[in-house]
Amino acid sequence: QVHLVESGGGSVQAGGSLRLSCAASGYTASSYRVGWFRQAPGKERDGIAAIYSNGGRTLYADSMKGRFAISQDSAENTVYLHMNSLQPEDTAMYYCAARYGYSSMWYVPNDYSYWGHGTQVTVSS
Repeated sequence: QVHLVESGGGSVQAGGSLRLSCAASGYTASSYRVGWFRQAPGKERDGIAAIYSNGGRTLYADSMKGRFAISQDSAENTVYLHMNSLQPEDTAMYYCAARYGYSSMWYVPNDYSYWGHGTQVTVSS
């Protein structure tokens, strides 16, 4: 069973930055993908970015390119989401998720088998 724990959320003023972490344990294969999602109250869960364990290929939602960056520390089984120039509309619960192998639907929540409990990001104006 894969276990994911997010951390690094908090409150920040507009224009600020945060780095979220997704620490994983329990992988039984070396090929997997980790994605970051966010969900604001009353809204759907949206895909932000994803990264493949093998090769480090990254994928981004078009609206997130430039301000958000995903990276990984394979030795630590940790995936990061670097967020810059945060705005109040970025306020949401942020989740990481994982699945084994490849699929084309990296931005679809149902494509993932494992989820963390989330970390809250609040951006004030």
